[in-house]
Amino acid sequence: MDQLIKRAGSLIAALVVAALPVSAQDVFPSRTVKIVVPSAAGSTTDSLARIVAEGLQKRWNGNPVIVENVAGAAMNLGARGVARSAPDGYTLMVAPPAPLSFNHVLYKDPGYEPTKFTPITMLAKIPNVMVVANKVPAKTLTEFIAYAKANPGKLNYASSGVGSTAHLTAALLEVRGGIKMVHVPYRGAIPALTDVVAGHVDLFFDTVATGVPMYKDGKAKILGVGDVVRAPAAPEIPTMAEAGLPGFRSTTWFGLVAPPGMADAIAEKLNADTVALLKSADALALLGKLSLDVGATSRTETVKFFTAEAEQWVKVIKEAGIEPQ
Repeated sequence: MDQLIKRAGSLIAALVVAALPVSAQDVFPSRTVKIVVPSAAGSTTDSLARIVAEGLQKRWNGNPVIVENVAGAAMNLGARGVARSAPDGYTLMVAPPAPLSFNHVLYKDPGYEPTKFTPITMLAKIPNVMVVANKVPAKTLTEFIAYAKANPGKLNYASSGVGSTAHLTAALLEVRGGIKMVHVPYRGAIPALTDVVAGHVDLFFDTVATGVPMYKDGKAKILGVGDVVRAPAAPEIPTMAEAGLPGFRSTTWFGLVAPPGMADAIAEKLNADTVALLKSADALALLGKLSLDVGATSRTETVKFFTAEAEQWVKVIKEAGIEPQ
């Protein structure tokens, strides 16, 4: 009889547990999710991360999603911390190309391997444009290359730092155009663009968002668009391929990744929720204000995209002879 009572009690307890809501521990997310941005607040990367954080928080019924800026060491500091975090979905990273594609080639010991991150989705991208100072006597890309060849080492180009998209895109121009220029690294894109407008430097590969307004105001020239198609914001400007360098491609993009070793179930949920968010009317409007084209790629598409980008830029780094820092 005692055994029967015990079995009945166990059965009742099991039925009660089954009738209760799923434990918070069994539901993702059940606590604060942190999105790390490996750069300072105020950048496009930071703005995009905050759009994603706010959107996911709404989709997750108010579950907190915060953004944490961990700047330093050419984005390696923040990326390193994410790479060493638990792959449970509660630590994510939004980043531009460098820490996701080629920092392991630019730096001797970044403390992580970009290809080991768990790819979630490519969030968005924006074309880069070749912004040239008005003082440079060239109206087309072909004329610019000819002038550079006739004056080796006379032209210089700005970047927002060693290993930045601007740096590597200019290196790509050098390799494809058969020219040599002097690299002048800056601490960010704004001071670099400011000095191009002032005529202190000759060239800067900037994004459409900030480069095109300068061009339309007559403060600088744009000789080409880095994307495979022309920019809607300035359809009269040819792509770099159309202007004379076939196959030239350069965009600034932003990926969402998680620490290495994440379970597929969590990664797929993160992808599905983020893609749905990116395709929402609210998100599209916000991305449009930043001149960003939505990515919203599947995990398989994301892997292919990251791989293609890494292959291109690693090749450029080697061909340009950029030494590891």
